Amino acid sequence: MGQVVCKSLFQSLFDYKTAKYVIAKNKKVGLLYRLLQASILAYLVIWVFLWKKGYQDTDTSLESSIVTKVKGVTFTNTSDLGARLWDVADYVIPPQGENVFFIVTNLIVTPNQRQGTCAESENIPDGLCYKDSDCPPGEPVVAGNGVKTGRCLRAGKMQRGTCEIFAWCPVETKSRPSKPLLGKAEDFTVYIKNFIRFPKFNFSKTNVLDTEDRSYLKFCQFDPKNLYCPIFRVGSLVSWAGSNFQDIALQGGVIGIQIEWDCDLDKAPSECNPRYHFSRLDNRFSEKSVSSGYNFRFAKYYRDTEGVQFRTLMKAYGIRFDVMVNGKGAFFCDLVLIYLIKKSNFYRNKKYEEARELGVCLQPVESSRQGGAPETEDAAGPGLPELPEAQDGGGSPKENGCVCRQLLEPARSGHLGNGKVNVEQPQNLQTVEA
Repeated sequence: MGQVVCKSLFQSLFDYKTAKYVIAKNKKVGLLYRLLQASILAYLVIWVFLWKKGYQDTDTSLESSIVTKVKGVTFTNTSDLGARLWDVADYVIPPQGENVFFIVTNLIVTPNQRQGTCAESENIPDGLCYKDSDCPPGEPVVAGNGVKTGRCLRAGKMQRGTCEIFAWCPVETKSRPSKPLLGKAEDFTVYIKNFIRFPKFNFSKTNVLDTEDRSYLKFCQFDPKNLYCPIFRVGSLVSWAGSNFQDIALQGGVIGIQIEWDCDLDKAPSECNPRYHFSRLDNRFSEKSVSSGYNFRFAKYYRDTEGVQFRTLMKAYGIRFDVMVNGKGAFFCDLVLIYLIKKSNFYRNKKYEEARELGVCLQPVESSRQGGAPETEDAAGPGLPELPEAQDGGGSPKENGCVCRQLLEPARSGHLGNGKVNVEQPQNLQTVEA
């Protein structure tokens, strides 16, 4: 029994199987089959090609540059700073506009700070003490303003005090103002100039109108119908992000400005237009959250008549603007060039620098059943007909009953000029039957 099974399996190795098709004269099955074919075709045409534009080549490696400039002035009169005019150099940080910039809208000012000893702020937990041993000398106050000196300073008969520190004194003790110092900053303007380039298609554009009118940017302002005047009112930016300017100016915040370039480069360059989106990036849903708002400290340093340095410390609240650019370019002609036109092989190989072998058909070979093989001299002699342009034959020397000579493709041989292959006089060719 086992021998019979093994013999049967061995013999089956040499069996040849071929497919057999049965035509069923059934209208329901035939209709279902055609509907399935039509559905697949509709999916490819409507969804893949028309909607998703799958026939296009895309470039997502967008190169972009951002230049920003803020303009506007305002006047304040406070007990700490007195009468003061604020211009761009005072409230914009950094002064050279980039894709991130900050506008000061509120301040806590601690003037005339000098290096010396003073009591640490009561709002610093590590600075609290009951006795001198709680303030080891030379130890920095965690999240504080200076270095402990070894003394515990108590006011009156209070048991708890604060450590004496060596620091810039007096330390900052004031709370945030109830109204923004630069509440009128909502009327300031921001100029956001964006240059973009799709390197794959060598396509460049900017979001500024191409005009020789030098006064254009002095009088225009951005709106949905005027995309190529990127001058924005600060209050409008905040409003478009879904926030109130006076609220965000009080404790600060972060606004995102997104510029999107989604371009169909099959169309005219004028159809490639920027789209703007504005959003609030920090936590604005809970005003009491520690993560909401935006602030930082900086100081301005001076020297008195005796050469002693002192400073004015400022805790700045304001609006940070993050400008983000993204986009993609889609192009159809590149695919036409490398796949659909007559010389597509040449352009495709130049584009990807491939080095394949081409089989160039020199002369048809007569069938051996019609009286023998042709002479080699006729194929290589003076009567050689004009050669066709090289076609990618998959690298096989035996193609359609032709005598073939193996040639290197242009990227490797260097024998290609004006889209044609220059073939030297063939020698010692052999006849190959189909």
